[in-house]
Amino acid sequence: MTGLPAGTVVLRPRPRVSFLLHRRAAVVAGVLLLVLLVVMAVAVCVGQTLLTPGEVWRTVRSGSGQYDLVVNELRVPRIVLGALVGGALGVAGALIQTVTRNPLASPDVIGVGHGAAAATVLALAAGASSALPLVSVAGGLVAATVVYLLAWRRGMHANRFVLIGVGIGVALSAVVQLYLADSQLEAAEQLKLWLTGSLNGRGWEQAVPLAGVLALCVPGLVWAGRAVRPLGLDDDTAAGLGVRVQRNRLALTVLGVVLAATATGAAGPIGFVALTAPQLARRIARTPQLPLLGSALTGAVVLVSADLAARTVLPPVEIPVGALTALVGAPYLLWLLGRANERH
Repeated sequence: MTGLPAGTVVLRPRPRVSFLLHRRAAVVAGVLLLVLLVVMAVAVCVGQTLLTPGEVWRTVRSGSGQYDLVVNELRVPRIVLGALVGGALGVAGALIQTVTRNPLASPDVIGVGHGAAAATVLALAAGASSALPLVSVAGGLVAATVVYLLAWRRGMHANRFVLIGVGIGVALSAVVQLYLADSQLEAAEQLKLWLTGSLNGRGWEQAVPLAGVLALCVPGLVWAGRAVRPLGLDDDTAAGLGVRVQRNRLALTVLGVVLAATATGAAGPIGFVALTAPQLARRIARTPQLPLLGSALTGAVVLVSADLAARTVLPPVEIPVGALTALVGAPYLLWLLGRANERH
């Protein structure tokens, strides 16, 4: 068929249903899925207690045995949660970067992480520590909503959106710092651990609700895979093609914020995964747009690998995975800034 972008084919599972598939992106997604499964398998086997794949398989199948606590209660739930959180953050980052047309944008930039942190502070101050996941999700959603409303001026302008998000984030960070300065030592330590982002002590209780949210978002993500293509054009060209630019931007933003806020509620604000995963996926797949599935798989691989390193690099000390992703992600951010300066 003529007129298709290079390297793409059209799939027609039904007469009135068609999908544009980028061949290299599909191959890369398959390879990333295989890499993710391998990394997850290694993560189950490696730790303070080293296990063979056979021991892990027998324990998972039987649901009991000598290593039941290590495998079924500690490692498997944590690794599954890490994959879900990484996937959600990867997709959320791809959606926000598409909407803003800015590779330096991420859910954190538009206030999701800061809003979740400020809401967590209020919950701790009110003694509602049992409701922290729900409160943090609500805080992230409210903060992103405020940023979007303030950025709206007869349409959503990407640069204004990012700048207002940074400003709101600074204000919310001040709330957190005030709480840390005036709180009891135990409460301050609890908040500091949450702010760093960690999968330690988390499992099915956090993974199951996150998996449910991801399942509910699947139809929206299928639509988003088509909606992101014309948003790579300028607004006038996209509108001339019949695209409702502002409506699509709003829908993509809402979808990205919901995913990022839910992931933050499950594991805390883990930085740089949403920033780096979409750009890495795009460079590997060589697609004109940020690939959503590739971004999800890249985010999952990055976070599961980082958590494995955080558990094993300095035994018996366990580094919060958010600290490790920040340590690796900061140089990447500087590299992106350098590339942006070279273009100008």
